[in-house]
Amino acid sequence: MWVVKLGGSLFNSADLRDWLAVLAKAGSLVIVPGGGPFADQVRLAQRLWQIDDSSAHLMALLAMEQFGRMLCGLQAGLAAAADQSQIEEALRRGETPVWMPTTMVMADPEIKHGWEVTSDSLSAWLCRALDIDNLLLVKSVTREEASLPLEKLTEAGIVDAQFDTFLRQGALHAWVLSGPDYARFGELRHGNGDVAVKIATA
Repeated sequence: MWVVKLGGSLFNSADLRDWLAVLAKAGSLVIVPGGGPFADQVRLAQRLWQIDDSSAHLMALLAMEQFGRMLCGLQAGLAAAADQSQIEEALRRGETPVWMPTTMVMADPEIKHGWEVTSDSLSAWLCRALDIDNLLLVKSVTREEASLPLEKLTEAGIVDAQFDTFLRQGALHAWVLSGPDYARFGELRHGNGDVAVKIATA
C-alpha cells in the first residue's frame, strides 16, 4: 500500500490529469490532496483579518478537501473518503480513495494547529494511522539527486516544519517525484527506488 500526496502546486500543471489517470489505475493507494490555491486563500484571509491559528487550521483542512473534490471530479475511479472505513470501502469497490482529512485530523488533539503542519505532515500521519509504510510526495521540484536529506528539504521549504517529526514517528519509506514524472510511479511501486528521489532521514 502507498499514500500519495499530490501537491497543490499541480493545480495549474498539465501533468495533473496524467497523474490522476495513473493513480486511478494503480490500486492499493490513498491520495492525499494538497491545499493549492484554496489554501492560499486561507493564508490571505488570516493575514488580512488576523484569524486565529485553530480557525485557519480547520479552514486549511477544508481547502485540502476542496482540492480533493476537484480531483474526484476530474478523474473517474476516484472516491472521496473521510475516514478509515470509507477508505477501505473505496478500495473494496476497486476505486482509489481521495482523503478528506477534516474528520480524522480534528479528532487527534496531538496534531498542532498551524502552518507548521500542512498536507505533507498529514500524509505521513495518515500512513501511520493506516499502517502504510510507503509515502510518495508529488511536488513541483526538479529531480537532480538520487536522495535528499530530510533536513535539506525542510530548510528549502519543500516540506513543512513538522514533516520530519511525523515521518520519523512512522518509520516510513518516503520519496519525491516531480510533476512530469508520473510514468515513473509504476516502477517505484514495484521496487525500483532509483526512479525517484529518496528522502533520507539518517
